[in-house]
Amino acid sequence: MYAQQPSAGSSSTLASNSDPKTADIKSWSAGFERMQDARLDKQRYVMSGNKSEEVSKLALGAKLERALGRRMTGQDATFSQRKKSISNSEKALEVEVN
Repeated sequence: MYAQQPSAGSSSTLASNSDPKTADIKSWSAGFERMQDARLDKQRYVMSGNKSEEVSKLALGAKLERALGRRMTGQDATFSQRKKSISNSEKALEVEVN
């Protein structure tokens, strides 16, 4: 009644043999596995809580200084009193007098 379909395991084996992407992924994962070394993991430096907090404060200070350096200083608005402008009607009166 139903046709037999290949199991999931056999279909993935067929795909992995013929699919270049799968072969590429396998080569990458093998390369990453070779890079992991338990002896080197033991030698890794782990910062204490205080040291981690100090480094993060220094990084924040550096970011703040960079931002302040990029800030457009001297570009703030300054308010000064404007000279009183002469309206058009006053100009017309001056012309008539002369």
